[in-house]
Amino acid sequence: MRITIYTRDNCLQCHATKRAMDSRGFTFDTVNLDQHPEAAEALRAEGFRQLPVVIAGEHRWSGFRPDMINRLPPDAACA
Repeated sequence: MRITIYTRDNCLQCHATKRAMDSRGFTFDTVNLDQHPEAAEALRAEGFRQLPVVIAGEHRWSGFRPDMINRLPPDAACA
C-alpha cells in the first residue's frame, strides 16, 4: 500500500503524524505544500481543510489521527 502524507513546513500535526508512522515502521512519501501549492488546491477541491492529509490506499483522513494510523494494516509497513 502506498502512503502519501501532504504536509507543510512548521506544521506540528504533520510532524506528529510522520513520527507516528515512523514508529509503526510505515514507509511513506511526503508532499510539501509549501513547495507544491498546486497540490493544496487539489486537496481543497476534495474537501480537505486541515493538514496533514494522509492517503493510504482506501484510507484517507486529515489531521493528526493516531486512531487511523493504528487501523492501517501491518502489511502497509512494507509498501
